[in-house]
Amino acid sequence: MSMSTARRRTRTPLTTRLLAAATLLIAAVAAPVAWALEPFSADYSARFMGMEADGKMTLENVGGDRWEYRMEAAGMGARLVQSTTFQVRGDHWRPLSSEDSQMGESGLAAMLVRNKTVRATYDWDNNVARWSGDVDDDEAGPVRLRPGDMDGMLINLAVIRDVAAGRPLEYRLVEDGRARPQRFEVDGTETITVNGQQHEATRVVRTSGRREIIAWIVDGMPAPARILQKRNGRDHIDLRLRAFN
Repeated sequence: MSMSTARRRTRTPLTTRLLAAATLLIAAVAAPVAWALEPFSADYSARFMGMEADGKMTLENVGGDRWEYRMEAAGMGARLVQSTTFQVRGDHWRPLSSEDSQMGESGLAAMLVRNKTVRATYDWDNNVARWSGDVDDDEAGPVRLRPGDMDGMLINLAVIRDVAAGRPLEYRLVEDGRARPQRFEVDGTETITVNGQQHEATRVVRTSGRREIIAWIVDGMPAPARILQKRNGRDHIDLRLRAFN
């Protein structure tokens, strides 16, 4: 056996180990960072049906594996509340109840804003969803539930998780007395200012009948930097992040 052959045989195990280590390092860098639920409170400036308002978005644990995700906006006599209480089962989130309400409490808002409250319950023991409050008969349900079904607010939270993980933004929305597939489309990136600092945000869009949601998501932020909800082609509520508490 020649000396050069011996040297090649000696080098091969070291080269193999270096290549294996490099492969593991690349895989670790490329792998998406796990997105864990953590309580937060975020303050927003808001415009609700053309009226200036203050907004707040919160995520809090309400006991065990149950969480509440809530958005409120109030100002100029108007108030909007959207919330979902959901359960965490491994990597899956499933809604238990939700509420969507708008109220004109005083001033001009009392004349312009139609008071409306819709509540939903998701009965996973019997796999049905039902709605109550200011709903028409054809919006009351029941609707048969499937694993993976979500309400609108929970989808909004899931999108932040899934954009960070690089997952498809595809969901089954159970809302307004019916179930239908929903997909957020990535609509490019945009520089957005939060509390005086600029961030690059991923803009995503979802359209569902007469409703449209556009969200600006910044890597590392658990809440959207901006979220715009439209109904019937008109701005319904526009929330722009001011600060996290």
